[in-house]
Amino acid sequence: MSTSPRIQKFGMIVICWLGGVVTSLVFFQYASPSCSSNFIRPYPQPFYRSLNSSTVAPQHTSPEPEKPTTTPPPQPEKPILLLWIWPENYRFDFSDCKKVYDIDGCQLTDDRNLYEQSDAVLIFHKAISWDKSNLPPSPRPPFQKWIWFHVESPTNTPRVAGIENLFNLTLSYRRDADISVRYPLTVSKTPNPEFVMPKKDKLVCWFVSNTSPHTGTGTRMKFYEEFSKYIKVDVFGKMAGSRLREEDYYPTMASCKFYLSFENSIHKDYITEKLNGPLSVGTVPVVLGPPRQNYEDFAPGDSFIHVNDFPNASVLADYLLKLDKDEEAYRRYFDWRKHVSATPHLIRQTDEFVVYICHACEYIGRHKEYKAAHDIYTWWFGGQGN
Repeated sequence: MSTSPRIQKFGMIVICWLGGVVTSLVFFQYASPSCSSNFIRPYPQPFYRSLNSSTVAPQHTSPEPEKPTTTPPPQPEKPILLLWIWPENYRFDFSDCKKVYDIDGCQLTDDRNLYEQSDAVLIFHKAISWDKSNLPPSPRPPFQKWIWFHVESPTNTPRVAGIENLFNLTLSYRRDADISVRYPLTVSKTPNPEFVMPKKDKLVCWFVSNTSPHTGTGTRMKFYEEFSKYIKVDVFGKMAGSRLREEDYYPTMASCKFYLSFENSIHKDYITEKLNGPLSVGTVPVVLGPPRQNYEDFAPGDSFIHVNDFPNASVLADYLLKLDKDEEAYRRYFDWRKHVSATPHLIRQTDEFVVYICHACEYIGRHKEYKAAHDIYTWWFGGQGN
């Protein structure tokens, strides 16, 4: 029996369809990555190695970009501050600026061979000769600053003609100096530890050496001579016939209820270590100097007694004698210590100028701008200085 043409055609279609299915299965089998280790992806995922060098599975995150290696910028060299003349020939170790005041902003030197390289030159006024022959050579390097260094009051300032416009900066106790150096009190929001009163066995004390009327001390000596008629004063120093030993300075001051902080002349801002000493050790200063308001620029008004608050020396003496018998009233002069602190200053004679020189170093290390100081004497002897 013969097969009809329609059946034959249908059979051929089935055979072709089956062939196509088989071919597709074979193609997908060999194309699958799980079935062929030789298949390479066009964009493989990153491969990481752990810290212990064992291989871990490929991750599905993008690799972190490699951080560039950076070199810290070079530190600028410290500016050089040349001390041209040692004040009063009192020498100290320049490293004390770092040890005592944590100041290390410049390279301090007294080597005049470094003059051409020095950023600033510190010149002590009292050491300048009348003919100016011991000043640094001129013209100075154009980048260099000269600093006029003077810490005496206008009363004790010798005039050297021709220096009025030589300097770039002023260094002094005056608040309006370019570099103003004082003994500041420190304010703390957190209360200080409770003040412990030092043992007192003296009523009024005075440490004094300079009693010459030619240096402006006439005012304080006249007041002392009148004041001491009404109250006993323990005097230490040259006037008493011997200088107080350095190690006895603060202990002796602390043993006094009151200390005569008498300045040798009266000028605006001329308030020296004579105020800082008693404040730092727990003694009440009795001050003679510029007006009370000027003192209150630097210390709490209830931390000291001003002679100007009394009509004469006799009334002041009576007030101190009453305070001596009223412990509660006396202690009120220390209420300020709850939030304010005073730091003892250096007391060796050879350390007198250390704080000024160190702070000049700090200033030069921070300030690069140009500055000029004109008419030094007009500024110093003018109304701002009196």
